[in-house]
Amino acid sequence: MEEQARAVLDPAAYDFYAAGAGDETSLAEAPGAWRTWRLLPRVLRDVSRVRTTLDLLGTPLSSPVLAAPTAFHLMADPEGEVATARGVAAAGSLLVLSSRATRRVEEVAAAAGPWWQQIYALRDRDATARTAEAAAAAGAGALVLTVDAPYLGTKPRVRRPLPLPDNDLTRAVGLHTRGPGQEQDPSTGPEAIGRLHRLTGLPVLVKGVLRADDARHCVQAGAAGVIVSNHGGRQLDRALSTAHALRAVAHEVGTEVPVLADGGIRTGTDVLTALALGAHAVLIGRPVLWALAVAGASGVQRLLDTCTEELSDAMALAGVRTLSEIGPDLLTGP
Repeated sequence: MEEQARAVLDPAAYDFYAAGAGDETSLAEAPGAWRTWRLLPRVLRDVSRVRTTLDLLGTPLSSPVLAAPTAFHLMADPEGEVATARGVAAAGSLLVLSSRATRRVEEVAAAAGPWWQQIYALRDRDATARTAEAAAAAGAGALVLTVDAPYLGTKPRVRRPLPLPDNDLTRAVGLHTRGPGQEQDPSTGPEAIGRLHRLTGLPVLVKGVLRADDARHCVQAGAAGVIVSNHGGRQLDRALSTAHALRAVAHEVGTEVPVLADGGIRTGTDVLTALALGAHAVLIGRPVLWALAVAGASGVQRLLDTCTEELSDAMALAGVRTLSEIGPDLLTGP
């Protein structure tokens, strides 16, 4: 699907979506890291009926495979994030809307099923508050505070101007046109979690956690969940892969709050591996963009449905019927 998307995308758009930071070591390692684990399937279990449903922060979902926040969907489809939202909703999943979205939050919300809003803590705290309040007013179920980007990672592949339409919204979120107040605030601390919750009343998940001690600090500061992620290899190159960081984080806080994971997840077996490592759900990013570029909303739905079907098949072969039956005993290695 990535190759099909590359054939239809503007080269600058493809490079922006596909690029990683530095020499792209973390980017390259991510998919293979899931494959370093090995499964220990149970046998002689009744798997005549397998269910992938779950309840996540009070929201019932058909699948634990969610759509991660990714920027600038108008480069992939004329409807941008609206098409993505329709596809995710049709799959019975949940969309995390990027703070670099290229359609207005109200338009996306009208097309979406359950959705959360990504938030960056900006130098301009009023701008951060406006984004959070607009999301709450539009019906977001949670905020996802992304904390692994105090500064933007350098991506050598991203050199050409992006093919974004010139309007007020895209100028506001564009890479080169934002004023100093719109940059991420590198002084942000754990207090931002409580501040966002008090402002909106919404649960706040923290995205970009790779360390168990950081996960503990986030929960102590009021986080309703943590997302284990190295930002798709787009921030600190050579950061540990999610597949190898997840277990420690889940062990530390996974009985208290939902732990989610993203980064390099490409198959239903990857999803099963993540759940066995302690994730409650996973998010996928670039594959959603490739599906959107190739076939719009229907492509996004088909991608998520296929991943969920693969998960169901893998669960049956591993001897588990529900997500709650997936445990660490299913894995060994690396």
